[in-house]
Amino acid sequence: MFGVPYVNAYNPQSSIDRINTQISELEKMREQISHQPIQTPTNLTQNFQIAPNTNSAIRYANSIDEVQKDFVIGDTPFFSKDMSVVWIKNTKGDVKTYELNEIIEKDEKDMQIEFLQAQVNELKGMINNESDVTNDDAKHDETSSTEDDESNGATTKKS
Repeated sequence: MFGVPYVNAYNPQSSIDRINTQISELEKMREQISHQPIQTPTNLTQNFQIAPNTNSAIRYANSIDEVQKDFVIGDTPFFSKDMSVVWIKNTKGDVKTYELNEIIEKDEKDMQIEFLQAQVNELKGMINNESDVTNDDAKHDETSSTEDDESNGATTKKS
């Protein structure tokens, strides 16, 4: 009895009054909504420009003529089929040509082999040069010649 105050005091008139006030509030809300101007949704128009995205794509060409004919949006590389030549075309239409060479990375053993081969070739060259310039005295006619003695600058005569 102490926790429930509505059990003995049920008044139907207070319920009717409460419902009537709720109805009047709802009618006021309806009037407010009906007096607002009705906004029709506007048509949404979007334009999309679809252009090829070639900034990161590799293009292939057989000749510089093909490169010059092609339209580019930014600096674009064109490679030959065998990857030996690259043409770079900019938006102005200027084309620069580059030759590509493969760089073969060498490890320590490959560099040592190349160094030793270079030394062998150098020694072979020294041997070939020495065979052309010999100190063979048999080729000279020493019976009657006058030469500079390089040691002291005096002229000596050999017989």
